[in-house]
Amino acid sequence: MLRKIRITLAAVSFVLITLLFLDFTGTLHVWFGWLAKIQFLPAVLALNAGVVAALVLATLLFGRIYCSVVCPLGVFQDIVSWTSGRRKKHRFRFSYSPAKNWLRYTVLALFIVALTAGIGSFAALLAPYSSYGRIVQNLFAPLWQWGNNFLAWLSERIGSYAFYRIDVWIKSLPVFIVAALTFVVLVFLAWKNGRTYCNTICPVGTILGTLSRFALFQPVIDKQKCNACGLCSRKCKAACIDGKNHRIDYSRCVSCMDCIETCAHGAIRYRSRFATQASAPGKTSGNVPESGAAESRQDRNVDTTRRGFLAGAGLLLGTAFLKAQEKTVDGGLATILDKEIPDRKTPIVPPGAKSLDHLSQHCTGCQLCVTVCPNGVLRPSSEPGTLMQPRSSYERGHCRPECVKCAEVCPAGAIMKITPAEKSSIQIGHAVWVKQNCLPVSEGVRCGNCARHCPAGAITMVPSDPDDKFSVRIPAINEERCIGCGACEHLCPSRPFSAIYVEGHEVHKTI
Repeated sequence: MLRKIRITLAAVSFVLITLLFLDFTGTLHVWFGWLAKIQFLPAVLALNAGVVAALVLATLLFGRIYCSVVCPLGVFQDIVSWTSGRRKKHRFRFSYSPAKNWLRYTVLALFIVALTAGIGSFAALLAPYSSYGRIVQNLFAPLWQWGNNFLAWLSERIGSYAFYRIDVWIKSLPVFIVAALTFVVLVFLAWKNGRTYCNTICPVGTILGTLSRFALFQPVIDKQKCNACGLCSRKCKAACIDGKNHRIDYSRCVSCMDCIETCAHGAIRYRSRFATQASAPGKTSGNVPESGAAESRQDRNVDTTRRGFLAGAGLLLGTAFLKAQEKTVDGGLATILDKEIPDRKTPIVPPGAKSLDHLSQHCTGCQLCVTVCPNGVLRPSSEPGTLMQPRSSYERGHCRPECVKCAEVCPAGAIMKITPAEKSSIQIGHAVWVKQNCLPVSEGVRCGNCARHCPAGAITMVPSDPDDKFSVRIPAINEERCIGCGACEHLCPSRPFSAIYVEGHEVHKTI
C-alpha cells in the first residue's frame, strides 16, 4: 500500500511539473506553479525558509521521499529503470554496492563552492530540477509545440481558432547540446543501474542522504524472518541494501518501498528505527526457490499505475533530433532577412532580475522563464560563465510592459516578482541609434517606426538637418525615459541589423 501511495503521488507530481515546462501559455502556473517553488535548490536560493524547513523535516521523518516523489529527475530515472525492468531477464538486475562517498562529497563541495562564487552555470549542470527542466524545454517541448501547431492547422480548416500557431526554434544550440547529453547520460545510467546519478553525482541527493541517516521511519530488515535470499538487493534501484548482511544504507535509500513488496517473507517493514525487532516464534523461511518466488511475487504485484509512462518515455527518446523551423517569407512574395543579434557590450536580463550579479547568483538555469515568455524574448545564454541563464534579445519580439510572466514563475528568486506598473519604471537598458543602418539616412525615406511604437515615449523624430525643418527626420533618444523594452529594435525595418538597438545595464535603474 505504501508503495502504491508513493507511486501515485510521484506520478501526479511528475506529470504536473512536466506540463509546467511545456505550457507556453503560462496558464498552469496559476494553479501548479508552487510545485516548482518546493524544489530543494530553488527554495534554498530564494531563501524560502518555510519550504526548506518542511523538506528537511520530511526527510528527518520519512527519509528521502523528496527524491522519490517531488524531484522530477528522480521520478524520470525511475520511469527509465522501470521500463528496462519490464524485460523478464532484467527484473532482478541490481546488486548492492558500497557507497562512493569520496565522489559524492567531492561533487557536493564543488557545487557549494560554485554557488558561493556565483558560478551559476556549473551549479546548474548538477542541479536535478534544472537538469530535468532543460531536458523537457529543449527536447520534449518542440514535439509538444509541433503538436499544437498541427491542432491549430486543423482548427483553421474548420473555421475555429481554439489553437494558435507558435514558432518552433532552437533558442540556444549549446544549451540544446547540454540537454541532449544530460538526457543520454541519465537514460544510460538509469537503464543499466537505476539511481546511480542520484547517489553518486546529485548534490541535493547527497545533502538529503546525510539527513536521512537519522530519519525516524525507515525500511528495517527483520533478521529473524530474513533468509538472506538477496531478492531485495537485486530489486533495489539505489543499490543500498546488503541483503546478505541484513544492512541498508539509509543515506542512499530513497524510500521507494520496492523492497517491502519484493520480499516474499515479509522480512522488511517500514517502521520507526527505535522500535524493537518483532519476533516470530515457529516461523521458518524454508528453502523457497529464488526465481520461482520472485516470479510469483512480481506477478501478483504488477503496478498498473506506471504503465502510462511508457508512452511519455518513448516520446522523450524521439525528440533529441528535432530541428527548428522558421518562417522567412512575407505573404510568399519576398524573402525577408532574419534579424541578427547586435554586438551588445552588456547583456540584457529581464526586469525583476535587479542586476547581472543577482541573476547569476540565484538562477538555476531551469528554463521555466524561457518556456512562458510569450514573445520569444528570453533565451538561454550561450556564454560559458552564464551558460543556460536567461538573456533578453529582440529579434523575434520585444518585452511588453504589461507582461510579467517570467517574474511570476521563477522559483529561485533570480527574477523577483513585480507588477506591470513596477516593470514600466524599471530601466534594464537604453536604446542606441546606429546612423549608418537607419533607412532615412541610407535611403532618404521616411520611417519613424521606432518612435511610433515606443511605449515609454523615449524616442522622437527630429530633422536630420537642424537648419532645414523639411529634411528627413531621424530618431532622437531620451535615455532617461527609455526602459530598454526593445520595441524599437524589434520593429525597426532595417535588415539584418536594426538601426536602433538596446544596450543592457549591469544594475537596473528605476526611472
